Amino acid sequence: MKGTVRPTSDFNPDADAKALRKAMKGLGTDEDTIIDIITHRSNAQRQQIRQTFKSHFGRDLMADLKSEVSGDLARLILGLMMPPAHYDAKQLKKAMEGAGTDEKALIEILATRTNAEIQAISEAYKEDYHKSLEDALSSDTSGHFKRILISLATGNREEGGEDRDQAGEDAQVAAEILEIADTPSGDKTSLETRFMTILCTRSFPHLRRVFQEFIRKTNYDVEHVIKKEMSGDVRDTFVAIVQSVKNKPLFFADKLYKSMKGAGTDEKTLTRIMVSRSEIDLLNIRQEFIEKYDKSLHQAIEGDTSGDFMKALLALCGGED
Repeated sequence: MKGTVRPTSDFNPDADAKALRKAMKGLGTDEDTIIDIITHRSNAQRQQIRQTFKSHFGRDLMADLKSEVSGDLARLILGLMMPPAHYDAKQLKKAMEGAGTDEKALIEILATRTNAEIQAISEAYKEDYHKSLEDALSSDTSGHFKRILISLATGNREEGGEDRDQAGEDAQVAAEILEIADTPSGDKTSLETRFMTILCTRSFPHLRRVFQEFIRKTNYDVEHVIKKEMSGDVRDTFVAIVQSVKNKPLFFADKLYKSMKGAGTDEKTLTRIMVSRSEIDLLNIRQEFIEKYDKSLHQAIEGDTSGDFMKALLALCGGED
């Protein structure tokens, strides 16, 4: 897995801090300099720039950026300046704020992060919002969807490889559950609970084997069956887990494509994925994107966004395929 953003080799936090201060001082803002520096440094380097900026100028870089850039560009730049776990925690908080809930954002984050990432997000959430992530999810979601999200938010998925015998058993259980579900008196709730146990606790390599065994036993793809038998947020979460087990970069490539498809752009999703995957697997996501959609991520961004927001996204994208 490869990101598009890597630490810059001749890193000089002093020079960067001074250049950023100059870009924001006086009348007008030099957005090009801000974009150039922030999109070409790793997150760890950005944290050093924040520190250096404070010690040089006695000012908070985040507050200065917030007052100088606005709209979609601000959301992207400020997101890049946050440590990853705090950024994810903030996205979860935003997804639960106000009247409605952004279930898609909750699912996208909790279904794809590793145990270590989820544990870091939980700590960041507690630190920033003085409430546990579990409590927040509990009060904002309900029913089976709530149970699945809380299970994922424990960051307690098994680590390690596949267990062939166990994979056969898991696939058998899944197949039996579906037979029961297909009968008129079938119990959907126990179907979802038993599926949850497998999908939310087994390691990703193990689940890959389970899905293969499931096809062998039933001639069906597990994703197809979930879409057919389940509905709503529960179905969406299980599908997200299955897709990210099969091919995580492809899962994100699909999400990016949908965020730019048709009339209007879903800037929030576009920004969230570009920020959170830039140092992890954005290069892989780019490859999946061009393979599936016959156009590059670079072209899609160019065709769908504009101005400084586009410039910053293209810088993160890191090149044309």
